[in-house]
Amino acid sequence: MKILIAEDDFTSRAILTELLNKYGYEVVPTVNGRQAWETLRQPDAPRLAILDWMMPEMDGLEVCRRLRQLQTDQPPYVIMLTTKGEDADIIAGLDAGADDYLAKPFNPGVLRARVNVGQRMIDMQNSLLTARNALAYEARHDPLTCLYNRRAIADILAKEISRERRLRNGLALGICDIDYFKKINDTYGHLVGDEVLCEVARQLKKSLRQYDFVGRFGGEEFIVIVPGVTDQDLDSLFDRLRTTIAVNQIPTKAGSVSITISIGVANWQENDTEDDLLSAADTALYRAKSEGRNRVCRAEV
Repeated sequence: MKILIAEDDFTSRAILTELLNKYGYEVVPTVNGRQAWETLRQPDAPRLAILDWMMPEMDGLEVCRRLRQLQTDQPPYVIMLTTKGEDADIIAGLDAGADDYLAKPFNPGVLRARVNVGQRMIDMQNSLLTARNALAYEARHDPLTCLYNRRAIADILAKEISRERRLRNGLALGICDIDYFKKINDTYGHLVGDEVLCEVARQLKKSLRQYDFVGRFGGEEFIVIVPGVTDQDLDSLFDRLRTTIAVNQIPTKAGSVSITISIGVANWQENDTEDDLLSAADTALYRAKSEGRNRVCRAEV
């Protein structure tokens, strides 16, 4: 782990560096408060900092105050180092945002113990952040296909409609449905059906542009949101998706499976809500199914 030292006294800085290197830490030395502040605000900044209270250009308290104003999920753990030992000074340092306090002259064993506490706090913070991010991912993604789930894709659609009302760059939505999916489950079993769903999801995502969105709407239905598309390009984009699925056999534990999809597509029209767009695409999908499947049908305007 990297530790930043902010200490203007050469001797103190050298002693700290030597001790921390001995304890197995990588030291990032700085010679004043402003240099420390500029280093700690960088994306790859050290997660633990030992700041001297009295420094030129910017003192340790001011560095702490600025650090605590940063919008970050990973704030640095700060140990204030100073000759000031009165209770009022300790309170001032902690109120400014310091996490711990070490008085000069310090005992090397106490320094090591305080740094170890900081290391444990940082590790705990990393674990909590990882758990939070995992929960946030799970809340927005389908556990089987790893695509956006129904709730997330609905939120995205609402945002894209709001954007389209302002920018008018073109917005379309497609509902993709696997043809005869029940037959696949009945013939090969639900585990193979899951393999088919995952592979369709992968192929759809791979075939779309970076700024398009795809989610699992439920069962064997997928939602594709296409912003910034012209009416002329719409048919080719969705027909490419249909063709990709039709020509690529899906490897499963039961052997290769050939499938097709039907797609209903709707362009956003003035004053359309999310439900209006979904309903129009769903009606077009029903028509694609009734006309023989393995085709793309556009909603009638």
